[in-house]
Amino acid sequence: MAIASGISWTRRTILSAAAGILCAAAVLGGPAMAQEEKLKVAAIYTVPVEQQWVSRIHKALNAAQERGDITYTFSENVANTDYERVMREYAEGGMDLIVGEAFAVERAARNVAKEYPDTAFLMGSSFGPAKPNFAVFDNWIHEPSYLTGMIAGKATKSNVIGMVGGYAIPEVNRLMNAFIEGAREVNPDVKFLVTFINSWYDPPKAKEAAFAMIDKGADILYAERFGVSDAAKEKGILAIGNVIDTAGDYPGTILSSALWHMEPTIDKVIDDVASGNFEPADYGPYSYMAHGGGSFVVDETLADPEAVKAAKEKEQEILDGLFRVNVNDEEPKSTL
Repeated sequence: MAIASGISWTRRTILSAAAGILCAAAVLGGPAMAQEEKLKVAAIYTVPVEQQWVSRIHKALNAAQERGDITYTFSENVANTDYERVMREYAEGGMDLIVGEAFAVERAARNVAKEYPDTAFLMGSSFGPAKPNFAVFDNWIHEPSYLTGMIAGKATKSNVIGMVGGYAIPEVNRLMNAFIEGAREVNPDVKFLVTFINSWYDPPKAKEAAFAMIDKGADILYAERFGVSDAAKEKGILAIGNVIDTAGDYPGTILSSALWHMEPTIDKVIDDVASGNFEPADYGPYSYMAHGGGSFVVDETLADPEAVKAAKEKEQEILDGLFRVNVNDEEPKSTL
């Protein structure tokens, strides 16, 4: 049974009335005044919208607004201590759907959602959905991460790859572990240096960690955070991108990238809310490659041709359902 029934049935009632007005207008020869009501959507971000992870959500919501499907507003740089207040303000403001990331405020966000059962919530979360109205999502791009690992494993000359992450949480760990497995598939001798900076947005700290890895012999860097590719560029080595394609900003530096496309997730939840079919579900699978939620790109001028061929063959196997990338949420450790 769909949640947010008050909103959904109200919308259906409005649309039915609108249809009646349109019919009457046609019969009477008068102008049709009724227009379909747009969904009101708000997003809450704890970091700037330029940060790669939330930029994907922001991009997808802006695209939906440009299509005319929704009206969209957002708050960025919201402190964890202020998150509940902002959630309540949006819910009180009559939002149909509230999107955000609840990783550091799980209990608070879920408690607020319970207070507004007629509002749909879609939150990035390490945990599952909850009735009556708390749906979850994640950037399940472990598949393209595996493919970028295959590219990097063939490209390293020192057999040392440095990996800089934000926090050692499942959604980061699984991407890094998939990358490691992909690299080891083509190069069993490769070793890894792993560091977490315990921040979602601290480019100088990420850059400093990357420099330390280069000093220890890393000739390829896995850039889970902003700042790592800057270090690679300065030192003249290669980097692997994550979530967004930054090759244009770092020409000759970004070897390959695992990309996240949030549009399939956002479009699905918008359709579900608008049609009255929204339920507290896990929308994470819409980030899989099969749904168009993930992809990988490679700079073939920098990569080993055989590695590119092997990675593209593996990509097709994933899309055909013939290969499944392992999901490992354990914290990756340095092996050097």
